Amino acid sequence: MQYPDYRPRRLRRTENLRRMICETKLDPGDFIYPLFLVTGKGVQKEISSMPGQYNLSVDKAVEMAKKAHGLGIPSVILFAIPEHKDEVGSEAWNDRGLVQQATRAIKKQVPGLVVIADTCFCEYTSHGHCGVMIKGELDNDASLENLQRATISYAKAGADIIAPPGMLDGFVGAAREALETEGFEKVAIMAYSAKYASAFYGPFRDAADCAPQEGDRRGYQMDPANAREALREVTLDIAEGADIVMVKPAMAYLDIVRSISDEVDLPVCAYNVSGEYAMVKAAAMQGWIDYDRVMMETLLSMKRAGCDMIITYHALDAAKLLG
Repeated sequence: MQYPDYRPRRLRRTENLRRMICETKLDPGDFIYPLFLVTGKGVQKEISSMPGQYNLSVDKAVEMAKKAHGLGIPSVILFAIPEHKDEVGSEAWNDRGLVQQATRAIKKQVPGLVVIADTCFCEYTSHGHCGVMIKGELDNDASLENLQRATISYAKAGADIIAPPGMLDGFVGAAREALETEGFEKVAIMAYSAKYASAFYGPFRDAADCAPQEGDRRGYQMDPANAREALREVTLDIAEGADIVMVKPAMAYLDIVRSISDEVDLPVCAYNVSGEYAMVKAAAMQGWIDYDRVMMETLLSMKRAGCDMIITYHALDAAKLLG
């Protein structure tokens, strides 16, 4: 196939020709929308480092969930910023906690929406690390016991999917064991299988008030330099009972998304994280880029790389355009 017999531009001439040969397509059904929960009523406070995103009281979170559902978005993932924090993050398994309240309210008001409960402890601990700290180090196995407590509390509240993100050894297996033992075998697990120790999480830590008080998370999250390790982590999580595997962040890790989607026969999720969102928003607010086009191009790149679903703060904006 050579010019002039073959002219690729023939099929790029019009919008409908381009649509006909489009290899990768986005749909609102690809998106999962994150919601940040705070105490109170009628609270919708914009997050300064994430324009267009909010800290929400439960009643406002239900309204946002309804809006997402109305745009064709099938799922929300819940994060909480509790008033009370302690050394072990015990508020995470309080049956009257924010995630539990919001899960029950959303399932009552929007029963068709899939609710994902993020089960990290960084938002709940006074030190900001993802589990129990002993002598300045994260204690892996003690943290597993608390993960099981939180997992069951979220499942009892009605969560459809549990998402353990701490990158601790055995996290998925511990969550699966707890669910099976307590009769919640129908609850799925979305594993943060390849979660990197990334600098792109800054705005999230601002939104969720969960920056480590000392040190960092490089002792348990993955080194950004490593690719083969991601496949090992995914393989372990699948063996322990994961139903969905995740790569986090997304934009700088599309090679990881591709390698995992090529190797495993499970749905793959990419988390389009807060720093990625904030960069696009900030550049658009300065008039340097076309927000809609850049947003859609970045989301399309994630889908093209092989992910089946995308956790993204762009979800509402993208769904409106696709609708």
